[in-house]
This record gives sequence, C-alpha cells and structure tokens, in this order.
Amino acid sequence: MKCPFCGESEDKVIDSRLSRSGLEIRRRRECIECGRRFTTYERIEETPLMILKKDGRREEFSRDKVRSGILRACEKLDISIHAIEDFLRDLEHDLKDVGEREVPSTVVGERVMRWLHEQNDIAYVRFASVYREFKDVHDFMSELRSLLSKTDGR
Repeated sequence: MKCPFCGESEDKVIDSRLSRSGLEIRRRRECIECGRRFTTYERIEETPLMILKKDGRREEFSRDKVRSGILRACEKLDISIHAIEDFLRDLEHDLKDVGEREVPSTVVGERVMRWLHEQNDIAYVRFASVYREFKDVHDFMSELRSLLSKTDGR
C-alpha cells in the first residue's frame, strides 16, 4: 500500500477492526518512511450478477427491480413485506450460489412466479400478465384456465 503523503510502499498496520456494516475491514496504517498515518479499507471483491434479458441485453441484477414487480403484484393483498424480503434474500443468495456470472431472466421470472403462486393466486396472475406479456383477454383467460385446472387437481 503506497503512502498517500510520500508515496513510499512500506508501512505497518497499527490497528484493524471490522467496519460498522461488517462488510469491510478498516486498517489504520503508519508509513515507515515519513511516519504519517492513514486509513485503508479492505472488502471482498464481488463479481456482479448479470441478468441475460429475453432480447439479448445484459443488465446487473437489481433486487430493487424484482421487489418493485412483486410489490405491484401483491398490492392490496395479504402478503407481508417480511415474507417478500425473505424471498428476495433467498433468491439473491441462490442466484449467486449457482456460480454463474450470467443468469437468464427467465430463471428469475419463473422463480418469482412459483413463489407468488404459493402465496396468492391473484398476485401470481398479476405478475404473470406482465412477465408473460399477455396481449389480450384471451391470454389472460388461458392463464386462468391453467391455474383453475391445477387448483382443481389439488
């Protein structure tokens, strides 16, 4: 680590402690050459998780974007924000656990739809209408028929 004052690369660590967030280590250093002290931070370098969209574009995974879609689908329904946050945490963890740098958007969308289907059929259909890009009432009715046939089979 180069000293920000004299440019010397030899220093010693005087103190190390976890940051408030717990995601990085704060190190207090002293330059061997000039004796001045400075602070550095060390954190794990994360490779961003990229989502491969249907049209071929790539964009960084956005937990907020997924949350927004789920919240719209769950509006005025009895699904707790805690359940949504737990799902989002698990989803993000699982996507990063796969070890792939790029994940197709269909993996995310289908996972959200499965979870919403378990929570509330109305939220599921609301989300599906946007995710599957229903063009008209026939697409909507087709999804409802499919949902009803699965419900009858339970």
